[in-house]
Amino acid sequence: MSGRIIIREMSPEDYPKVRKLWESIHGLAIRSMDDSREGVEMFLRRNPGTSVVAVDTEEDQRIVGGILCGNDGREGRLYHVCVAEEYRRKGIGRRMVSVCAEKLKNLGINKISLVAFSNNNAGNEFWHDTGWRDRGDCNSYDLVLNENNIITKND
Repeated sequence: MSGRIIIREMSPEDYPKVRKLWESIHGLAIRSMDDSREGVEMFLRRNPGTSVVAVDTEEDQRIVGGILCGNDGREGRLYHVCVAEEYRRKGIGRRMVSVCAEKLKNLGINKISLVAFSNNNAGNEFWHDTGWRDRGDCNSYDLVLNENNIITKND
């Protein structure tokens, strides 16, 4: 299967297929504004060339994985790292993360962080198995600036 899956840069035109993928992922939280077409296009413009999709070339160019990847000039950040359930455990997630890490490294970024919900067993297992460390020395906080940016979690 690895020969038929290509990892390429995410483009704004990928949005409908990426959104469909996100909506199929159990436990993924989608924000009404940030994850809208406009929100994702803005993210891609601010972080050109770093977000990726995994495409099955034998399944009508189906997007089977994706990562929104950006940076603030100091630290990289991964959002919505996901692979369609039937494509998991085939190295697709590892390949996508590796591509994003290389892109960030080429930009001079030395560290990448992400958030995985504590009840996301599959995601947390993936991160632990691929050498990422759980930061037990800090807490994560949010300050909501726009109450209209509603979160929907796929249960």
